[in-house]
Amino acid sequence: MPSPLFHVDAFAERPFSGNPAAVCVLAEDRDAEWMGGVAAEMNLSETAFLRRSGEAWDLRWFTPTVEVDLCGHATLASAHALWEAGLAGGKAPLLFDTRSGRLSARPLDDGRIALDFPAEPAREIPAPRTLLDALGISSIRWAGRNRLDFLVEVESERDVRALAPDFFALAAATRPGRGVIVTARAESGSHDFVSRYFAPDAGIDEDPVTGSAHCALGPFWGERLGRREMTGYQASRRGGTVGVRLLPADRIELSGRAVTVSRGELL
Repeated sequence: MPSPLFHVDAFAERPFSGNPAAVCVLAEDRDAEWMGGVAAEMNLSETAFLRRSGEAWDLRWFTPTVEVDLCGHATLASAHALWEAGLAGGKAPLLFDTRSGRLSARPLDDGRIALDFPAEPAREIPAPRTLLDALGISSIRWAGRNRLDFLVEVESERDVRALAPDFFALAAATRPGRGVIVTARAESGSHDFVSRYFAPDAGIDEDPVTGSAHCALGPFWGERLGRREMTGYQASRRGGTVGVRLLPADRIELSGRAVTVSRGELL
């Protein structure tokens, strides 16, 4: 059966910004090989696959090369697509069952969507020399990692924006994890911190806006800034803003907007 297919820009205020994701709504089960083939065909940083399952939706995420455990922007895109296309009733909160447990999405009064995700704080480690060399940096303030990614704090926002990694070397340096987040305190008053995210070993040299990276950035900057609510800016070429709110019980709320760019059917 044809499956509804959406191209959505997530964490975006307008089309052609933020992070693009494909969202495929399935009427029947499909195996991982098929989903991986579709994701490679879409050739976006993530393709989300949704299947209704009782009160919730089963949700899986694929890059063009691998299935991943957690993805914020494709979850935001999925909620936006379901509500906009009338595939989920009204504007009631949505529940998603994923490889990272149950997640949820709810609409906010200002048009943003809020996601309830697990916090993924990083623990401090010595910075691997191979990682810093691949990033092309020599001076850092802090390094750590969680179950998904390395996290590196550099000296300034200018250092974040100037990064030009060696992606071949970086792919090897981040194994067996997913990628690396590089961050610094923001230099303008409109954001609290900035970041960039690289995952060449997962088929994504640089991800435009990475919701799941903010599951680590939220606890990291919350501790340093003494705040529970913050705004992060991911300083990729497309760029995007992520609202962050620390919740009890090791949870985190991520918020942002989404824009549908195209709709169709996967035959």
